[in-house]
Amino acid sequence: MPAGKVHLRIELILAGALAIGGGVLVATGVFARTTVAVFFAAYLFSSLFLSPDLDLWESRATKRWGVGRVLWYPYSKLFRHRRISHHLILGPLTRIVYLGALVVLGAWGWCVIVHRRMDIPAFPRGVIIAIVLGLYVPNQIHIVTDRAWSRLRRWNRRR
Repeated sequence: MPAGKVHLRIELILAGALAIGGGVLVATGVFARTTVAVFFAAYLFSSLFLSPDLDLWESRATKRWGVGRVLWYPYSKLFRHRRISHHLILGPLTRIVYLGALVVLGAWGWCVIVHRRMDIPAFPRGVIIAIVLGLYVPNQIHIVTDRAWSRLRRWNRRR
């Protein structure tokens, strides 16, 4: 498999291409600037912090979390490397749901401590779609790169 640095480089190079496309879509009025900005914020967050390699305790993606890395230990035990964590649809979904559950649990705990009611903010549909796509696309790139690399290595061994 390509190293973590290679995956990140590929994702960031493609982010540049997507930024050009996003700029064109904003300039032509297809998307609002805010929607494109939200997509790229989610994309960068996902590239750096929600890699499919979070199922490896010693991966760069896990280490980027610093002290918060401990939050991903249960995830690394639940999901074995290159199984469901590297599924095109279910892989990113497991990380999004896992992180979302941690955030909700933390927010609920905070609300209990400060004796406040927990309110869930409402976001416009376009922003939600931009967030979901921004979180998914880098994961798709990572997984497709892994699969292409594996096929290329198998093809080279046969020759």
